[in-house]
Amino acid sequence: MSGKPKLIYFNGRGRMEPIRWLLAAAGVEFEETFLDTREQYLKLIKDGSLMFHQLPLVEIDGMKMVQTRAILSYIAGKYNLYGKDLKERAFIDMYVEGITDLTNMIMMFPFSPPEAKEKNLALIMERATHRYFPVFEKALKQHGQDFLVGNKLSWADVQLIEAILAVEEKFPAVLSGFPQLQAFKTRMSNMPVIKKFLQPSSPRKPPPDDRYVATVLKVLTE
Repeated sequence: MSGKPKLIYFNGRGRMEPIRWLLAAAGVEFEETFLDTREQYLKLIKDGSLMFHQLPLVEIDGMKMVQTRAILSYIAGKYNLYGKDLKERAFIDMYVEGITDLTNMIMMFPFSPPEAKEKNLALIMERATHRYFPVFEKALKQHGQDFLVGNKLSWADVQLIEAILAVEEKFPAVLSGFPQLQAFKTRMSNMPVIKKFLQPSSPRKPPPDDRYVATVLKVLTE
């Protein structure tokens, strides 16, 4: 049996993508099993692998972990990406929760009904540029360091670069008014572990398409 973490999810981003990002940032190789039938999903439930009948599922250190936040917290703590003390952890948590609010909007966008897509897309841009990115622009400027918390890579930095790139896919010029975030993006993208994850051959998943949406709906709702 391999000692690598095993990720069980759909062959797409969704709630597993931040987990892939964090493992990659920690320099940890992992294996993936992709679900594409409802039978596979129901078998996981029957086997007792899904505590709340929800994905994602990560098998790591002899555990079958569910709930995205719990999985990410464990990985961040295990690989020293969760600050040096409780105060730093509190700031990392605040930043992560904010970023997650934004990335959840992006994650759910492909599932929007056609008549709501234009409105939802505009809302993502509005929230990114007026609510979320200004917070991180200010934090980096006031902090005067390369990273959001302390002067060390943390879970918050990894989630932020993921979010920036996801928003840029929809709005390429979104960082035009955020020089600190532009510099942050450059620094993070050039870190060897991140640079490797950004290569086409990496486990990073492409933006969700209609096939991905159909697979998720088939597996979870049929």
